[in-house]
Amino acid sequence: MSELEYPAREEVLPPRDRWLSIRRGFAGQCPHCGQGAMFGRYLKVNPQCASCGEDLSHHRADDLPAYIVLFIVGHVVIGTLMSTDAEGVWPLWLHMIIWPFMTLILSLAFLQPVKGAVVGLQWALCIYGFGGDET
Repeated sequence: MSELEYPAREEVLPPRDRWLSIRRGFAGQCPHCGQGAMFGRYLKVNPQCASCGEDLSHHRADDLPAYIVLFIVGHVVIGTLMSTDAEGVWPLWLHMIIWPFMTLILSLAFLQPVKGAVVGLQWALCIYGFGGDET
């Protein structure tokens, strides 16, 4: 059997700055220009940047942002819960109010920026169709 041959890429894209793209995505900006808004609604990525025209419809963030947020918020909430328990005993009703509320607020606050950062990373790595023209 012959060795598998992969088609050569016709054009080599210039390297994209990963950290800049992640920061722009975290801020909700287009990873290409940093000017246009990435999100049209809370978690709905705009299909195209209004500023530079970059096609953002290729993104495949799927469940990764939720897992990252779960990891971050879980560590913050559980760490804070354990540190407050070390300081003294709180009534159960206070725990029942604080921790679910804190979990909900932090999860909602982090979900959009983390999704933007994931889309920015995908754009910087030229994966899932983001390897097109740099126009």
